[in-house]
Amino acid sequence: MSSTSTAVRADCAADRAGTLTFDLTAPAPAPDSVLLLRRRGAAGRKPGGTIRIPLSRPAPGRLRAVLPASAELAEGRWDAYVEKPGDEPAETVVEPGLRDLRALVDRCPDTSAVTVSARVPYPTLDGRLAVRSWVRAPHAEAGTVLAGPAGMTVRGVLYGVEAGEGAAVEARLPGEPDRVHRVPLTAPDPGGPAGSFTFTLPYAAPATGPVPEAQQWQLWLIPATGAPGVRISRILDDVWSRDKSFVYPGHPAAPGVRATPCYTTGNDLCLRLEPVPADH
Repeated sequence: MSSTSTAVRADCAADRAGTLTFDLTAPAPAPDSVLLLRRRGAAGRKPGGTIRIPLSRPAPGRLRAVLPASAELAEGRWDAYVEKPGDEPAETVVEPGLRDLRALVDRCPDTSAVTVSARVPYPTLDGRLAVRSWVRAPHAEAGTVLAGPAGMTVRGVLYGVEAGEGAAVEARLPGEPDRVHRVPLTAPDPGGPAGSFTFTLPYAAPATGPVPEAQQWQLWLIPATGAPGVRISRILDDVWSRDKSFVYPGHPAAPGVRATPCYTTGNDLCLRLEPVPADH
């Protein structure tokens, strides 16, 4: 498949339901072109790894592609191209223009929804347009994160499942199944939203084991005794990657160990432990 060097610019808008509208500007794509979304990585070469969206002409000099909220978009990062049909289809890179994502801020879906999805258009580091998609069933949405001196307190909302007897949160260290620390969920605030939860994770418990290098402890909500865990993340707004934009203070967790709440590039909530020099 060949590729052209001239990029097309696209303005993006989102509504609260999750529909994305792309308005393409000059240079105008050839007739019968489509907006192509390709899932990044090996998944893009598998069935369902590409989505083609037809272009309409809402005004002279502009073409529009609409990705409805009902369209399936698997979790991951999707790069945008304009595909010109032919015996050897040509792809044109799409660059980000204006992005109106105000409708995505503080979304509150129905807590009974089995599946929660979110889509955020964003500029890549090399200046292309991409869409970050999440599909979670069920989902635990992190809200306020308080990095206290002895532990982190998190408030959030649980979607698609109700918290029951034995509900708890587990801090898990990937690759070491024996290193798991559990704390109970606090009774929800009677004035809070349906599905609300709160928990406090002391830093000292995960830090009792060796911390020879930085560790990223994943946080999972266990809705009830014996239930599968639900990854705690924050996806219901317009931030496509929180690891650099949401920064919390670190505190001593044990002698020579610092604990810091943090998010991954995929917006999953974690607790980072790292060794610090003795003089810090």
